[in-house]
Amino acid sequence: MSAADRRARFRELHARDELFVMPNPWDIGSARLLAAEGFEALATTSQGFAWAIGKHDQTVTRDELVAHVAELAAATALPLNVDSERCYPDDAGGVAETVRLLSEAGASGLSVEDYDPAAGGIDSLDVAVRRVSEAVAAAHSDVEPLVLTARAENHIRGVDDLDDTIARLVAYRDAGADVVYAPGLVDLDEIARIVGEVGIPVNVLALPAGPSIGELAGVGVRRISTGSLLASAAYGALIAGARELREEGTSHYGGAGLPPEAVTRAFG
Repeated sequence: MSAADRRARFRELHARDELFVMPNPWDIGSARLLAAEGFEALATTSQGFAWAIGKHDQTVTRDELVAHVAELAAATALPLNVDSERCYPDDAGGVAETVRLLSEAGASGLSVEDYDPAAGGIDSLDVAVRRVSEAVAAAHSDVEPLVLTARAENHIRGVDDLDDTIARLVAYRDAGADVVYAPGLVDLDEIARIVGEVGIPVNVLALPAGPSIGELAGVGVRRISTGSLLASAAYGALIAGARELREEGTSHYGGAGLPPEAVTRAFG
């Protein structure tokens, strides 16, 4: 698929009346493995990628992200959504230049969030809406526009205020966002309320304590992502195996390795 074809396909996935699951790889190998498992789209993970290059989340540079997106976009034929954090508003050219660079790298969509790590808090609504508006204008400027997801970070940053979250998501919708996303929610009734009040496609982060995919589909959620959970599980298995090897002198961890048939499907 061309980049334009993948963008069109990504928009189609959001337009149909059916939930789709969009897992988050963190390198070329994980992207190809996930694509071979039959998923319809993929997304980057800021934290998973940061770990992959030996960094903390929120410290990846824009150049590093753009290069990562180019690698993943070339690795499979699937649409790729980009976790682009705040869209680097303080870098040269700001949000619009970030969107342009990610578009050129092969992204089919991207997100912009309202958490400011420098301040350690959530952006004021006017600042957040202005940033969403800038991202929307840039994302929709191409003949085949990118899907723009606006994120309200309250619930993964310790702000348990559903009313504020909904007000933010509605404002982001009104600023032109194609999708809205409030990571961290696990209560099905709260998620259903967001779906009902926002009225555009809603992404939900799949969490261990959260509803099942079937339950989320039942309340009208359109898209599911995994964030850093798959990367965390993989790196967690690495640490568990390493500790077994060092502390117990055994290699039982190897019994739960990568299935050969999965390797064949993904890598040929």
